[in-house]
Amino acid sequence: MAIQLGFQPGDFSLKTWRAVAAEFIGTGLFVFLGTASVVVARANLIETGASSGIPPAGFIIAVAFAHGLAFAVFVAATAKISGGHINPAVSFAAALTGKMKVSTAALYVAAQLAAAVFGSLLVKAVIAGPMELGLGAHGVGSLTLLEDQVGDGAGAGLLVEIILTFALVFVVFATAIDPKGLGHLAPVAIGLTVLVDHLVGIPLTGASMNPARSFGPAVVANIWDDHWIYWLGPLIGAGIAALVYEFVFLNREE
Repeated sequence: MAIQLGFQPGDFSLKTWRAVAAEFIGTGLFVFLGTASVVVARANLIETGASSGIPPAGFIIAVAFAHGLAFAVFVAATAKISGGHINPAVSFAAALTGKMKVSTAALYVAAQLAAAVFGSLLVKAVIAGPMELGLGAHGVGSLTLLEDQVGDGAGAGLLVEIILTFALVFVVFATAIDPKGLGHLAPVAIGLTVLVDHLVGIPLTGASMNPARSFGPAVVANIWDDHWIYWLGPLIGAGIAALVYEFVFLNREE
């Protein structure tokens, strides 16, 4: 494993910019569809008079399927162009294990974050102001299941995001990065992992696993409560998963 640092003239080739553009389009559409699903589902709860502190099963299922299916679709669409990261945590993990240059990963992350803001702006543009409801921004303060746990819920939320992202990135490495993995099934496996993580994580942290997904709504709605959890948790989880897979499974012959 060799971490590749620094920008070189070849890093700005047409192929690189095509990959960056693919990450922008894929991430922007994923964030738009994901956050819009949250806004629409919350609006439906208001219309039906539901007021529980824990999201009802219908809300969880709708949002989980929207995120999981959207992620699978855009990973499949961009896999042959950029590798189908659609997530700064995945780009971080790839750079950490030498699967891509740090400079290229930085371009990917910049495109992903810009796309997330653009996707959230599109949601804001099409949803009536009174129904925006935070534009799908993440936060653990309003979620009762973590109350009185580590760090008044913040520590527990951080641990949840670490675990959820570990699961996601482990599957990414096992299917999309491992040469002996079932690469043709990678988008399906990755999308299903996002879906299952959401089924468990929505009532706990909102199930980010993706700093871009949290960053876009936070910027546009100006909601920053507990935002650090949605960066630190995914990066730690992704880093641990990448290193475990790299040294335990990818180097298994040695």
